Amino acid sequence: MEKKIKVIILIAIIAGTGVFIGVTVGIMAQQGAMDQILLLLGITLPKKTTYIAPTSNHPEDVATDLGGTETINWTLYDDVGPGQYRVWVNDTNDNYYLRVNWTPWINDTNLAISINRTYMNVGIVFNYTIEFYDNNSRFGTPDTVMVTQKMWTWVSGNNTINEQGTYGTQGVPAAENVPGARYMSVSWRDSDDNLWLFGGYGRDSAGSEGRLNDLWMYNTTSGWWMWVSGNNTINQAGTYGTQGVPALGNFPGARQECFSWTDSNDNLWLFGGWTPIGWGWLNELWMYNMTSGWWTWVSGNNTINQNGTYGTKSVPAAGNIPGSRDGGVSWRDSNDNLWLFGGFAFDSVGDQGRVNDLWMFNITSGWWTWVWGSNIINQGGIYGSQGVPAASNEPGARFDCISWTDSNDNLWLFGGFGRDSTGFYWRLNDLWMYNITSGWWTWVSGSNIGQQWGNYGSRGMPASTNVPGARDYSVTWKDTDDNLWLFGGWGHDSGGLLNKLNDLWMFNMTSGYWTWISGSNRINQAGTYGTKGVPAATNVPEARRILVSWTDSDDNLWLFGGGGLLNDLWKYGK
Repeated sequence: MEKKIKVIILIAIIAGTGVFIGVTVGIMAQQGAMDQILLLLGITLPKKTTYIAPTSNHPEDVATDLGGTETINWTLYDDVGPGQYRVWVNDTNDNYYLRVNWTPWINDTNLAISINRTYMNVGIVFNYTIEFYDNNSRFGTPDTVMVTQKMWTWVSGNNTINEQGTYGTQGVPAAENVPGARYMSVSWRDSDDNLWLFGGYGRDSAGSEGRLNDLWMYNTTSGWWMWVSGNNTINQAGTYGTQGVPALGNFPGARQECFSWTDSNDNLWLFGGWTPIGWGWLNELWMYNMTSGWWTWVSGNNTINQNGTYGTKSVPAAGNIPGSRDGGVSWRDSNDNLWLFGGFAFDSVGDQGRVNDLWMFNITSGWWTWVWGSNIINQGGIYGSQGVPAASNEPGARFDCISWTDSNDNLWLFGGFGRDSTGFYWRLNDLWMYNITSGWWTWVSGSNIGQQWGNYGSRGMPASTNVPGARDYSVTWKDTDDNLWLFGGWGHDSGGLLNKLNDLWMFNMTSGYWTWISGSNRINQAGTYGTKGVPAATNVPEARRILVSWTDSDDNLWLFGGGGLLNDLWKYGK
């Protein structure tokens, strides 16, 4: 029988989607019976890929200086990665140069582009621009970071000495408010970047000169001062109330050269100092609660000239208390313990002089612990070998030194007026570090002999031979990179002359090098104020001592007042 064959072919092709391609063949007989042959040819074409161009993390702009350590932390991202990048630099005069030529990059890896400080001229802004592409030759959008030089800005107050305070109404901020000129004050910074100031020797609301007990707050956003607590007249006695009980009417009396801390709850702590009420030294501990606005007398005596009760070294006890003192230094660790060192004090037997005792106050228990050093005045330093921690090492007795706390809870100490390794009293330039975990001191930098001149080197250039001259009455800051900053005081310049200084220094803990950043290497330099509120490369505070300082969350360095009875507020930074 003759058959007719009908062939049906179905072909489905959808290219570029990665789908199956099929061919169906059918055979039909004449009788209506169906003989089918199904032929399937399976071919899968690759899916068409759409590549995405790489992107940058867009790092923040950088404010730096000639001695800075910052890098531009670019990170590039891509779906296939890696690729190549290069970096151009453009100054404000439209001068371009190639900072980094084409270099491979790896996905999600920090490039850490260094800033070429040899091209930095004072006041010039640089634009660092990165160009980049991936291995599929797809370019990302170029990204630009502005690099500006840090400068001094005269922010508030007067550029003349002996100005009286403008208090306004207590608790009410105002543009015209400003503390009177003063020195030997103390300071705090809270978590909102408000700057706090207390007491010292200076001018009250009537222009009278004496010791103060006024508490002030400066709002860095509004630029206004507010008189918060205490009196607007000099030489006022404190109201103690009941120990441990906060009250609206409590406040510390007038004093100078006390100690201060800010805890993690933004409470302000205050210890000791010298008071004109009875003309003596104090050892009471106070706390100010910013929420309630109340002071609490926490520990110590409400009478002057108290001996220290040391107890047993390293053993906390309810009866322990440092002797009355002024002019020492303080730190706070990450566990909210308050640390105190040295000063001009009464020791365990009632003798008065310079001390080198290290104390810790536990906020939770309310107990003091004598941690290190002697309970007797006028002890010499035991330096050991520079850079080598040892159980026998300890700084000599001193006062009017300066301090920092780093991110690892190490306590740092510099200079002051005290005993060196020979037992003589001098101004010092030794840098020490105390490790809380080991309980050992390390002599890090500077000399173990007093009266050393400053070795400045070249401005902005770190060097192993650089070191600030011996000094006291300086101030300090620490930035977020754990660099230690130092300004001014009463000390020796590059020629060995002794008087007020306005030099700004930075110590890099990684390299162990000092860098002279700003100011003069000579004593008694006048300030250049410029226009209030306007940063300028030529601005610089005048030489001074016994001032106060703050660091805000943007790494700006702030200072206020000081010797000569000033009330100017300065900022170094962005």
